[in-house]
Amino acid sequence: MVDFQASDGTPILRVPLADWLPETGLVGLLHLSPEDCLERTGLRALAAGLGISWGGTEQPTSDAGSEGHPKRATLHDVPAWHSWLRGLGTFVWFVFFLLLPMSGNGGTWTFLIAAVGLFLLPGTEVAARLVHWSRTRGDAPFEKATVVRPSPEPGGGASRRFVETAAVRILPTDVVLTNAVGEERWLARNTGHGVVRLVRLLDGSSGAFLGVELRDGANAARALLPWKWWFAGPSGPERWARLVDALGVPAVDEKVRPSQDLSRWWERHALAADAMRMSPIAAKEARRRTSRHLSVVGGAEVLVVTLYSLIPLAGLASSHGAAFAVGALAALTVLGELGPVIGHQLNSRMKLDRPIAPGLR
Repeated sequence: MVDFQASDGTPILRVPLADWLPETGLVGLLHLSPEDCLERTGLRALAAGLGISWGGTEQPTSDAGSEGHPKRATLHDVPAWHSWLRGLGTFVWFVFFLLLPMSGNGGTWTFLIAAVGLFLLPGTEVAARLVHWSRTRGDAPFEKATVVRPSPEPGGGASRRFVETAAVRILPTDVVLTNAVGEERWLARNTGHGVVRLVRLLDGSSGAFLGVELRDGANAARALLPWKWWFAGPSGPERWARLVDALGVPAVDEKVRPSQDLSRWWERHALAADAMRMSPIAAKEARRRTSRHLSVVGGAEVLVVTLYSLIPLAGLASSHGAAFAVGALAALTVLGELGPVIGHQLNSRMKLDRPIAPGLR
């Protein structure tokens, strides 16, 4: 944690290093000295430009978890109304479906209100998805970006998800690295703590290409791309040339001594976790990490809400208006719960997680 203070020690601004360091989770803060953290985040350069002096503790312990693990930056992309409406729906359903009927005060209209409350759970989720889509469909920040997508080696097992989702995007002031499940990491350009050099790593014995490091002004590796997944395919030379031209920084070759298993040569590298992050992942793991119901809603909800909606479905056969409305809402609830899950599974299994066609390399 970095505190900006007035001359009398009054706190002005607190900056959590874990949220400012792009490598958080790949190189934990506990593995970096305070100087490294300040350099990599650009805070030292900022303070120097503002004429602010430094002082502090020896270790950045404020960013460590209670169990000694680095704190990881989190992205809060779920709006507050999403949680409030879902909580309201659960409360309404509980009161009008359980409490009132158990007290002997239930009726058709009671179950109708309960059905509305239960429908709020998938309905709110669908609304949040639509809002998110409307805000990101133009992909405005990337309109002027030069996009470098991976060209994996033939027969390596890369999926269509990897070649269509993973990318390095070069913007005027940033480099954005996206992995196979759409997670982004932003690195600066044109600054001392940003990307100022490309280093192509070669096996010291055979001369084979191993990977590409993006380094900053302190010659510290900020990102690591495995060569076999990014530039070893038929379009690899063209993709490498595009990356070099778009960044406009010196590109040099450097020989290294990898681990004995060349298929996992990065195991000794400080950014070994990054090499894994920027590689294809198993289909089952990819589906789990891209499932919104597992990461946002909760996997058990699909089963529980669907089961509680099955009995009210009988209202569809009723001639009574309120009973029919209960059945219709129950049907919409089931559709809202199962539809996204089934669609996600089918799209993943039938398209994204299948081996890539030769034309996509």
